[in-house]
Amino acid sequence: MVHGKSLLLGILAGGVVSGTATLFSAPTSGRELRTQAKERGEEIIHSVDKLKTDGRHLTEQIAKSSKEGALLIKDLSEEMKSSIEHFRSTIAPHQKNIQKYLAQIEESLKELEEKTRQANE
Repeated sequence: MVHGKSLLLGILAGGVVSGTATLFSAPTSGRELRTQAKERGEEIIHSVDKLKTDGRHLTEQIAKSSKEGALLIKDLSEEMKSSIEHFRSTIAPHQKNIQKYLAQIEESLKELEEKTRQANE
């Protein structure tokens, strides 16, 4: 039993000595440490709030940009359709003339081939 009391007394004395040494070697007092912890906590809360606000602004900006992009694509699509239709309506009469001239050239070539064949016979 004597050994158990001395062991317990040694552990208790070691705990008191180490606690006292820790308090004397601490760079700041408990009050200062709590103040610093409170200030840092407030800074972290402020930073998190700022991140939330910035995130909301970013989300709103992305949504706005997406809507604007969709409108621009829609307008561009309509303009391209209009331009293609205008191009087609402008080219259509000329296309018919070109086809007409090609048909005439084909007929002329056939006649020429026939005349050449007859001349060779």
